[in-house]
Amino acid sequence: MSEKVVINAMRFWVDDVVIHHNFCPFARFVRHPETIHYQVCTHDNVADIMVALHSACVQLDETAEIATTLLMVPALRRFDDYLDALSLAQAMLAQWQYEGIYQLASFHPEYEFEGEAESSPSHFTNRAPYPTFHLIREADITRALKDYANPDAIFEANISRAEALGCKHLQAQLNHCIKKAQDKA
Repeated sequence: MSEKVVINAMRFWVDDVVIHHNFCPFARFVRHPETIHYQVCTHDNVADIMVALHSACVQLDETAEIATTLLMVPALRRFDDYLDALSLAQAMLAQWQYEGIYQLASFHPEYEFEGEAESSPSHFTNRAPYPTFHLIREADITRALKDYANPDAIFEANISRAEALGCKHLQAQLNHCIKKAQDKA
C-alpha cells in the first residue's frame, strides 16, 4: 500500500466520519483550511516509530501553520502491538518534555475501549482506517474547550451517535474510505 493511499484514506475518514458525524467538533476548523499534517511512518520497529513521533513533535514546534498531526503507522496492525507502542509514546512525550504541550490521541481500525463489549459501536469513535497517533496542541484543546460548558458531553454524544449508526454502518464507512483512496491512487 502506498503512502498516498494511506493519507487519502485518512483524509476521507476525517471528512466522511469524524466531521460528518461530528465525533470531534473541532476537526472542521483544522480541516478547512487544511492545517492537518498527514505523515506515514512505514517502519515496523518501535524505536523507529518513536523517532518518527519525535520528528512530528519537532515539526509542530517549528511550524505554526500546522495545527495538528496524524502520524499513521500501518505496520501496527495488531491492536495489542499498537497499545504497547502507544504506552511507550506517552512515556516518550514526557521524557521529551512535551507533556502539557502536546496531547496524544489514538486511533486504530480495531480500537476497543476497555470494559466495553466487543460488539459495542462506541469503539468506532476511535476507529480509523489505519493505526494512528494524533498529536494535538494542548493550548488549542484548552482554547477550544472554553466554549463547552460540559466537555464530557462530547464523548457522551459520540457514543449515542455511534450506537444510533451501528457497527455495520460505521465499518462500511471505514472500508469505503480505504476503497475511495485506492480508487483515487
